Parts: sequence; structure tokens; C-alpha cells
Amino acid sequence: MRLLRSLLFVIWLYASMAVIGIGLWPLVVFDERHVWTALRTWGHATVWGLRWIVGAKVRFEGLEHVPTGGALIAMKHQSMLDTIAPAIFLPRPVYVYKKELGATPVLGAYVKRNQIAVDRGGYATALKSIVRGARVAVAKGGQVLIFPEGTRQELDAPPDYKPGIAAMYKDLNLPVTPVALNTGLIWKPRGLMRNPGEVTFKVLPPIPPGLPRDEFMRELERVIETESQALLPPDKRRAQP
Repeated sequence: MRLLRSLLFVIWLYASMAVIGIGLWPLVVFDERHVWTALRTWGHATVWGLRWIVGAKVRFEGLEHVPTGGALIAMKHQSMLDTIAPAIFLPRPVYVYKKELGATPVLGAYVKRNQIAVDRGGYATALKSIVRGARVAVAKGGQVLIFPEGTRQELDAPPDYKPGIAAMYKDLNLPVTPVALNTGLIWKPRGLMRNPGEVTFKVLPPIPPGLPRDEFMRELERVIETESQALLPPDKRRAQP
């Protein structure tokens, strides 16, 4: 039964993306702000599918900490859900995406409108392009969403925070709003299966600008990892060294 529910959900996930993407595209052509309308609609459709097909409920906490204007958001990354659900609670999320994704059907047409493309040919070049894109996005009131670990992590994986977020933090001189989560409980980094249960996105108080690089990175990792681990049941928490 779990396999059948998982298969049905995957069909729902991509079918809803296609229907919403194609249906709202005429609006996006005339006004790029409707990119967020489409992303938010798909986010709600995905959460609905998880609830009624898989039996998994998604909760959002700490919404009082969500910035309304240009901002930097640093989020734990455990599943594909982390790239979809933020559009529900962020007014104008701006994602950093691989340049190749712009060639994919439906989704590619959207991300090329007002998201940040990066060519991962070289670290220095990629970082410079991300910082430039973040400046533009923040100036337009977007919330630039960064996954500091770069890729999806298993629940018990040790933290692996990359320094790219520190470069953006210094360049833009803005607070960074951390987001903890436990989405890996219902949606693994890889594979087809989805699990019933309940998961949470928890928006945390912002880290103020101006901290030295090393201090900022330590604090970012500390708050995100502490809160993300606290959202897990005791038997799923990472063993302490």
C-alpha cells in the first residue's frame, strides 16, 4: 500500500506541476511576479497530495520571523520538498538553480524568469554569479533561499556547511534567517518511497549582519542543526561524538 501511495503521489506531483505551469504561463509572460503565484500554487498542491495521498502532514512554525522584503534565507536540506514548500511561506522566494535546469520542460521556463542560474564549471565563477544574482534579487524584494550544505542530506549525516553563504552574508550585509526542518522523515533524499507522518519547517530568529566569517558559520550551523535535530524523534537523532 505504501508503494502504491508513493507512486500515486509522484504522478500527482509532476502532473500538478505541468497543469499549473502551463495554465499560469500566460500570466507569467506579462508579469514575472506570477512566477511566485505558480510556485505557491504548486506548493499547496504538493502539500495537499502529501496529506491526502501519502498521509503526511506538513506544518510551518516561526512564521513571525519570515522577512517580507529582500533577505537571505539559509535552510537545512533533506528532501525535494524543501525546494517546493518554501513558496508557501516566503513572499518572493528566489532559488539558486543549476543552469542546466533552465532547459527542462515547464519548470525551466519559470526559473529563467527571475531565479538565479549558476554554472558550476568552477567554484569561484559560480560563487561570483550567485552573489551578483542575489544583489539583484534582494534589490527587487526577493528572499534568496540558500541550502548551505549544497545538496540533500540523510537524517544522520554529519553537517557539511559550505562557505558560499558567508560570502553572500558579507557582500549583502543583511541578516540571515535560518530554517530548520525534518522533512527527511517522510521524503528521503533519494528514492520513490514517501512515508506517512508529520514534518515541520521551523523559521528561526535571524542572525544579525556584521559577524566575522567564522563566527557566523559556527552560529548558522549551530542553530540549524540544533533545531533540526530537536524536530526528530529520539531514535532518529544523530549520535553525539
